Amino acid sequence: MNPTESILLEKIAGAAKEAGKIMLEAEDIRHTIKAKSGHANFVTAFDERVQEYLFAELGAILPGAHFVGEEEGAEVFKEAYETGYTFCIDPIDGTSNFLTGYRPSVISIALFRDGDSYLSVVYEPYHRLLFTAAKGEGAYLNGSRLHSSKEPLSRSLVSFGTSPYDPELMEKSFELCKMILPRCIDLRRSGSAVWDICQVAMGVTGMFFECKLRLWDFAAAALIVEEAGGRITDLNGSKLSMRGPSSILCTGSGVSQEVEHL
Repeated sequence: MNPTESILLEKIAGAAKEAGKIMLEAEDIRHTIKAKSGHANFVTAFDERVQEYLFAELGAILPGAHFVGEEEGAEVFKEAYETGYTFCIDPIDGTSNFLTGYRPSVISIALFRDGDSYLSVVYEPYHRLLFTAAKGEGAYLNGSRLHSSKEPLSRSLVSFGTSPYDPELMEKSFELCKMILPRCIDLRRSGSAVWDICQVAMGVTGMFFECKLRLWDFAAAALIVEEAGGRITDLNGSKLSMRGPSSILCTGSGVSQEVEHL
């Protein structure tokens, strides 16, 4: 990583850590809930505060950068985002976890350069876990290099998401669970897709899948798992467009050799 990239990644990570303090100091979270469209789709005042903070801080780091954020409402890349720098932010991935005190909840920041994945930062403030990645430079957790698992599916845990905001996908989601469960050690669900993808990057799990995620749910974590030697595609095994919502199939290096699609 050249010095300019290293400094930029360090500044973005610093902003994520400061934003994490907003989560750690949050009180009376349930009293700040607002409902959004879709089943059990919530936003809290703290989601909004974290996003506002990050937009301001990251905008100062890279003046003129574009922003795609969950609480901003835009789900897809615009033509203007194809040039220059664009941040894609999920201020609190795992909002339902956050408001109920169930962990994990993370801050997710992806930086695109001329439309391509460039840098990623994911921060879990409760245990001070900082995931970072730069394109072509590897992925790290608190400075230590990450490597996805080489274990086969039969010796792996598998995590999944239920696409709760898209109830028409419920049946498909659990049909996939029924298909995968006999082939792996067991299934897990954390409630944070960003966290689950990072778990594949860490080698804790061998696979993660979900029928539909928004761009901010996977943009940062996708680069992290790829730089850790894992693979991330849509459920058909096709390359992610990184331009809007998609299904997700994320596998460690071991599982990747035997599972190409679901």
